[in-house]
Amino acid sequence: METIDYYYSTRSNFTYLGAARLNALAEKYSRKIVHRPIILSVTMPAIGGLPFDDRPTMLRNYAMNDALRWAEYLGISLQREPIHHDGPIELPSGIVIAAQRAKDRGEAGDLNLLSLKVVEALWRDDRDIANEKVITELCESASFENLPNLIEEALSPAVQAELERNCREAIMRGVIGAPTYFVDGENFYGQDRLDFVERALEAL
Repeated sequence: METIDYYYSTRSNFTYLGAARLNALAEKYSRKIVHRPIILSVTMPAIGGLPFDDRPTMLRNYAMNDALRWAEYLGISLQREPIHHDGPIELPSGIVIAAQRAKDRGEAGDLNLLSLKVVEALWRDDRDIANEKVITELCESASFENLPNLIEEALSPAVQAELERNCREAIMRGVIGAPTYFVDGENFYGQDRLDFVERALEAL
């Protein structure tokens, strides 16, 4: 099956805004989403950019207002400043990687749904996505099994090393922010470019 490479931060509100629509496009065009969680504090400085918290206040405020406009336009709920916005990235990103590995081993579970649920939990419901109980609940709701083992794998050195590799690959491939989608090697940055992603999928 042909793929869409999906580079994103599990703590990005714009990733959340595009997540459900990406899943729908993948299903519509029979594409497998290859999940590549990244850490923006690692990837942004390497390309001359700034992580969100280091940007000027005016720019941060504009970005948040723009996200809220998009949420209203899309008809989805988005919290402006969830309490749990900042926090560890290892578990919420690691669980997506571990779940993807589980799927590659032939285990049960809906990977795309889990990825969506992680960002929804933060940006819609203001839940602590670094909390093992929260992540376990999300995995269960996406029909994954052997949850204690999956959580352990998410925090394992091998999975965390893959997270670091994703960051290096993102830098090398010209990823300038989250979310970024690759369709047959062509780079589309931002959930507001999903219309162009669909045009690329239609043309193939």
